[in-house]
Amino acid sequence: MCCRYYIGKSSEMQEIVSDMMRSSFVSKWNEHYTVKSYGEMSPTDIVPVIASNRNRQRTVFPMKWGFTGKTLLMNARVETAAVKPTFRDAWKSHRCIIPASNYFEWEHLIGNNGKKKTGDKYSIRPHDSNITWLCGLYRFEADLPFFVINLRRKTHRLACGMKAA
Repeated sequence: MCCRYYIGKSSEMQEIVSDMMRSSFVSKWNEHYTVKSYGEMSPTDIVPVIASNRNRQRTVFPMKWGFTGKTLLMNARVETAAVKPTFRDAWKSHRCIIPASNYFEWEHLIGNNGKKKTGDKYSIRPHDSNITWLCGLYRFEADLPFFVINLRRKTHRLACGMKAA
């Protein structure tokens, strides 16, 4: 499952970050947290995310990674997001796109003792682009936007239901 990704300083990404910095949510988040623009992104970081605004125009917002609850939820499985109470409303009307330079996956191994462990960390990105687009769902918690990354279970591929403009 995707639990880390990276944002590099390409010209396309700099434009996205610049758009995010004009959002009124930046000052709200910065009261207690730091909005991240570049580097390795982890759950609970506040990062650039693209979603529709109230006028249905694509806009870049700073959003916090992870829905809060009993535990932090970082990812939503596309196979069950539409029916799980935690994701159902976001699935219907709050889809988003998370711009990244690449994302990371770890090798999953079974140790000599039979316990699961992680191996090497792999960076995944398109070979012909500076940006890969991660798909997600978002919701508001205490009037601030939070997102999760949307994945397919069996292949762990990112899955997005947004339509191209």
